[in-house]
Parts: sequence; structure tokens; C-alpha cells
Amino acid sequence: MEQAYQKLENNQSEVRKEALGTKSSKKLKYMRDNYQLYLFVLPALVLIIIFKYVPMYGAIIAFKDFNPLQGIMGSPWIGLKNFEKFMSTPDFMNLLGNTLKLSVYGLLFGFPIPIIIALMLHRIKNVSLKKNIQLVLYAPNFISVVVVVGIVFIFLSPVGPINHIISFFGGKNIDFMTEPGYFRSIYIVSDIWQFAGWASVVYLAALSNVSQDLIDAAKIDGANIIRQIITIDLPTIKPLMVIQFILAAGNIMSLGFEKAYLLQTSMNLPTSEILPTYVFKIGLQMGDYGYSTAIGLFNAVINVFLLVSVNQIVKRLNEGEGL
Repeated sequence: MEQAYQKLENNQSEVRKEALGTKSSKKLKYMRDNYQLYLFVLPALVLIIIFKYVPMYGAIIAFKDFNPLQGIMGSPWIGLKNFEKFMSTPDFMNLLGNTLKLSVYGLLFGFPIPIIIALMLHRIKNVSLKKNIQLVLYAPNFISVVVVVGIVFIFLSPVGPINHIISFFGGKNIDFMTEPGYFRSIYIVSDIWQFAGWASVVYLAALSNVSQDLIDAAKIDGANIIRQIITIDLPTIKPLMVIQFILAAGNIMSLGFEKAYLLQTSMNLPTSEILPTYVFKIGLQMGDYGYSTAIGLFNAVINVFLLVSVNQIVKRLNEGEGL
């Protein structure tokens, strides 16, 4: 009996080896037959390795008391002390809370806007009008962040247009840029104005594949525009929405440093100081490279955790659809 079991196990292992060998040979054959595709991808792969993976070596200084004169390997190893120092600082919860609030609010209010814009543009039949609207919506994306911040400061200054409107209706002038309570709203609204139009391009491209026959059939059945959007347009862009949401959720902790830093004033720091701006000040302005790297690494780990978690949640909710 034991010999029979042993023989059966040997046969099964041989079958598995043959299957793996067949699978490997198929892959090698495919690569040989399509080597031009791999040569085409090779330069991009080399650039990614050089500029994305090789610099990861520098993350070692997060675990060291880094001294530029001693170098990365020569600096003394201190383990997790930089991380402990960051988590024990009085600013830790404030920095983490500011970053999460700004990101989550931006995702909640900013994510649906490009979808709504795409759905509205898709329904415009006048080609000339549609192009003009698209031009107006896409143009802010090509404006420099510095220019956008300058526009924000001008519009929201105590003598700016917004305060003129407030004064006209009998209100008191507000210095928006010095009030911590207004910072998140200013950041999110300016972000939506700048990027929502351009972000709608991918959804509009997907909606262009909607069959006119489906729309005509829905009209014959008496479906109004809202019903057509719910039953035809949204299911068409649903896979794209899922992917975009997962990617956006994975970047919750990766806020744009430039705009947050440029919008900061000494008065709104309680809400405007976020992890990226703190890393800049600690690392480049104060020269504490090991400590700032530890904060950046902490930020990256949270991003990876959020990306994996949201992807798993979306897969369960959408029957396996995800990244």
C-alpha cells in the first residue's frame, strides 16, 4: 500500500513538472515570437529601474544617524529611533490628521466631479459648443501651480474680488489666507478647478464607445436622460471608475507638496502643515536627512497599505474586479 501511495505521489509530481515545463516553454516561445515588443518596452523598463528602484537604496538612511561626510554605509545604524522620534513628537497627530483630512476630503469631493463633467459633455450634441466648453475646462490643467496659487491669493485677498462681493452684500472682509479654517476648502476647490476638467478626458473617451443603438432603444422604451445615464453610461465607465478610485485611494498620503507649501502662511499652519511640507522643512531646510527620510518612508508604507486594502475591498464589492 505504501509503495502504491509513493508511486502515485511520484506520478503526480512528474505531471506537475511536465505542466510547469510546458507552461514555461510556452512563455519562452511567446517571448521569442514577440521579441520586438519586449525590445520596445526595454528602454522604459531601464529608465524605471534607474530612476525609481535604484534610488530606493537611499532609504537606508531612515535607519541611520546619517552624516553626509560619513556616507550612507559609514553612518552609524540606529534602527527605528527616527520613527520613534517622529511618532513621539507633539506634531505627529496634527500632521497625520491634516494630511488625512486634506486627502480624504479631496477624494470625496473631487473624485465625482470629473465623472459628472464627462457625463454632461457626452450629452452635448452641438460639436462647436462642446469643443468650446472642453477648452475652458481643460485650460487650467496647463497653468503652473505657482500661477494658480498667485490667482488664489489675488482673488482671496482682503481687497480682492471675493471680498468686494462680500462687502457689497453687507458682510465683513475676510482674510481667507490667514484663517486656518479656510485652508482645506481653498486647497480642494482650487484643485478641482485646475484638474477636474482634464481628469474627465478618460471618462469621456470611454463614453465615446457607448453604442447609439442602446441609447435609441432606451429612448423608445421611454427612458429619460437620467435613466439613460444610470442604465447605459455609468455601467460603461464603471470599470474605469473602479481603477481610478483604487489609484486615488492609494495616493491618499501623497498630496502635492508644491501647492500646500505655496498656500501656507504663518497664520494657517495649524491646518496647512502636512507630512510632505514637514519633510521638506526637516530634510532640506534643517538638514536632518535621516529623520526626514524616515517620515517619507512612513508615508509610503501607509500608502501601500491603503492601496492594498482598498483594492481588496473593491474586489469583494465588485465580484473580483480590481487591480
